[in-house]
Amino acid sequence: MKVKVVSILEDNYMYLIIDEQNRGAVAVDPAVPHRLLQIVNREGVSLVAVLTTHHHWDHARGNEDLLKEIPGLRVYGGDDRIKGLTDKVTNCQELKFNSINVRCLFTPCHTAGHMCYFVWEDDCTDSPAVFTGDTLFIGGCGKFFEGTAEQMHHNLTKVLGTLPEDTKVFCGHEYTKRNLKFALMVEPENQKVKEMLSWAKARDDDDKPTVPSTLLEEFEYNPFLRLSNEAVQKFTGKTDPIEVLRVLRKEKDNFKKPKDRVPAHAMMALEWGLLQS
Repeated sequence: MKVKVVSILEDNYMYLIIDEQNRGAVAVDPAVPHRLLQIVNREGVSLVAVLTTHHHWDHARGNEDLLKEIPGLRVYGGDDRIKGLTDKVTNCQELKFNSINVRCLFTPCHTAGHMCYFVWEDDCTDSPAVFTGDTLFIGGCGKFFEGTAEQMHHNLTKVLGTLPEDTKVFCGHEYTKRNLKFALMVEPENQKVKEMLSWAKARDDDDKPTVPSTLLEEFEYNPFLRLSNEAVQKFTGKTDPIEVLRVLRKEKDNFKKPKDRVPAHAMMALEWGLLQS
């Protein structure tokens, strides 16, 4: 199984999952269909399905054009608002495309019908992958547009957080550098955050993607997965994990570089020179 990472629009990702043995392919959030078809043709594969994480235009707008171009194509998703939807899926439903297996994971919050997709290949020792749309980002999580902190907590800890730790994380946007700047504000002494931020800046300078990460790595530097960490709790002024998450997301929604805006919880750390821009 090979995953082609395709940068589109301003900062979105779409993906092409290729079954290298059978030469079939599954696309994830192909919002720029003509570009996807160019890659499909170049790779010499047959596109058999589309997995849509949620209904927002920058993830789902290519579905209808692809249906016109490819007879028999199936478009999967968990929300009736998804354009071109042919097959509505439910939580833990499993799909199979030759040797590629997909488990649909219902993760409502960013949108009420958001789905993530856990993907693995038969008889393969490679790590599995999860396509998280706008639920989990590298170093961050999605906004709570149609849901609650309780829902996102469940998504991150009980759904995505319980997948194998070597699972590769392919998210819907290139937000890594900004997410890690926020993570450094939250945990100014976290060495892993500093290392990742330096790496992400270098990737950005070279115009290269930062995906994928792994779940194991996310637990080391993503504050939204570190809700029981003492520094994260100190930053939020809360100890209950859901309340910690609620405050984190509110702070992230209003986040600017530390030199422009500093949350009250971080003032002492700034005085001691611990925060970095």
